[in-house]
Amino acid sequence: QVQLVESGGGLVQPGGSLRLSCAASGSIFSRYFMAWYRQVPGKQRDWVASITSGGNINYVDSVKGRFTISRDNARNTVILQMNSLTPEDTGVYYCKAVDIAMSRTYWGQGTQVTVSS
Repeated sequence: QVQLVESGGGLVQPGGSLRLSCAASGSIFSRYFMAWYRQVPGKQRDWVASITSGGNINYVDSVKGRFTISRDNARNTVILQMNSLTPEDTGVYYCKAVDIAMSRTYWGQGTQVTVSS
């Protein structure tokens, strides 16, 4: 069983930055596919960014050039650096880990990000 713990959310003004962190338990973090999702009330959870075990990175179009995903396998951590935030970035951000070899998916509990003046 893998546990994911997100941190770093909060209230920020438009144009500001936040750095989200997701810490994973377990010793095989390096082989996980990692992703960040965002969910607003009444809507589905949407993919925001992902990074493979090999370091391949993808972003949803709305965050390209503003968000950066990275991973530190030595610390079992994935980071989402969010810059130039807008109110549309508001939501609960969830970390997801996929152990492709074992066909298992894990979710964190989420961290709230609110962008408002």
